[in-house]
Amino acid sequence: IKVKNGKLYLATFAAVLGPLSFGFVLGYSSPAIPELSTITDPRLQLDKEEASWFGSIVTIGAAIGGLLGGWMVDKIGRKLSLMFCSIPYIFGFTIIIAAQNVWMLYLGRVLTGLASGVTSLVVPLYISEMAHERVRGAMGSCVQLMVVTGIMGVYIAGLSLDWRWLAICCSIPPTLMMVFMCFMPETPRFLLSQGKRKEAEEALRFLRGPDAPAEWECARIEDASDDQGGSFGMADFKDPGVYKPLGVGIMLMLFQQLTGINAIMFYAETIFEKAHFKNSNVATVVVAATQVVFTAVAALVMDRAGRKLLLILSGVFMCLSTAAFGVYFKLSSETHGNSSGLSLVESPLAQNPAADLSWLALSSMGFFITGFSLGWGPIPWLVMSEIFPTRVKGFASSVCVLTNWGSAFVITKTFQNLMDLLTSAGTFWLFSGCCALNIVFTIIFVPETKGKTLEQIQARFKGTPEQLSYNRPT
Repeated sequence: IKVKNGKLYLATFAAVLGPLSFGFVLGYSSPAIPELSTITDPRLQLDKEEASWFGSIVTIGAAIGGLLGGWMVDKIGRKLSLMFCSIPYIFGFTIIIAAQNVWMLYLGRVLTGLASGVTSLVVPLYISEMAHERVRGAMGSCVQLMVVTGIMGVYIAGLSLDWRWLAICCSIPPTLMMVFMCFMPETPRFLLSQGKRKEAEEALRFLRGPDAPAEWECARIEDASDDQGGSFGMADFKDPGVYKPLGVGIMLMLFQQLTGINAIMFYAETIFEKAHFKNSNVATVVVAATQVVFTAVAALVMDRAGRKLLLILSGVFMCLSTAAFGVYFKLSSETHGNSSGLSLVESPLAQNPAADLSWLALSSMGFFITGFSLGWGPIPWLVMSEIFPTRVKGFASSVCVLTNWGSAFVITKTFQNLMDLLTSAGTFWLFSGCCALNIVFTIIFVPETKGKTLEQIQARFKGTPEQLSYNRPT
């Protein structure tokens, strides 16, 4: 079949400018906080508590954005939601640029967080509803790829730019997204759910090229949505086609945060300083670059290896590396002891174990980032966009996004307290245990979605036989 995906790649590119902006938002606090903590202007100076809020308040905005996005995608559609969410990005960064006091900084962070929440919901939906099933995994993984690219971009820019100029740079991608999205189509599935058959066929022709069987694909989507049609009400929670994927989606999001990824990323610089690294900010750029490389690898193999295999592999990597991290903290705390001042005087050897062990911290960090990027980074977002029936997509996705950001907030805000309560070693062993649970969960509950149409995936949850009579017309 002559399916040309050129325009699909273009539409995906326009959409993933959103996740790029969202990476900029996430990464922004890392270079900005050290500057804002030492700034001369007393109205803008952040103390320790304020800095922690400056970093984590984004996740609150994002959780609200998830709810808002879920409502918007059903009301005004995928395309308009995307164009609309570039507004709070631009406003948020403008407020940060013009900030006169700490509260303006907070407001800017909440607004950019809000936009990030909407983006993290809308973009995966937009892409998965447009993409041809053979390239859907690769296209969907671009979301996470652009997030980590954005984070890396900010880290690199932060090496040379001050926080105001950095905010100016960060407002470029959302502006571009708004412009590009004007020329992109709405998704065929949303148009059909609105009864706009003709527009849906035009959108498919745009995305698949003139020779692809657009009418046929429309008919296939319509047939599947007829038996799941209508609007969404409380009774739908009794439908296995709704509650099963919802359970899977929520757990994937929860487990993604329970790997400890955000805690590790937020405190990467501190971890490097503890490992006695001179240039901790350069080290963070290296971490971000590692993430980009391996997320790109995941995107390339996603449609061949399948989602499930990558999730399991990724879980094993993270389980082992967080365990190793725990061992590092345990050993380094023992060698230092509590009376670190004395022990260093007593034996010149006491310094060495810590120095010798820093390779352990760095390699387990590298291993962890690699593992996360290969599976648990991109896949929960991808699977979330694949498993829900059209009528509950908005609601179900917003529950997932809310879970993700809510747990991200709780984990980043309580990470410090956990470290005090369980010691550093205990905290990382806790994360390791969570990663082990991840693997079990994946093996038992997560369905393989590669190469299937969205309709086939939904049929599998419902327990109805997948319609095979619909093979391509010859």
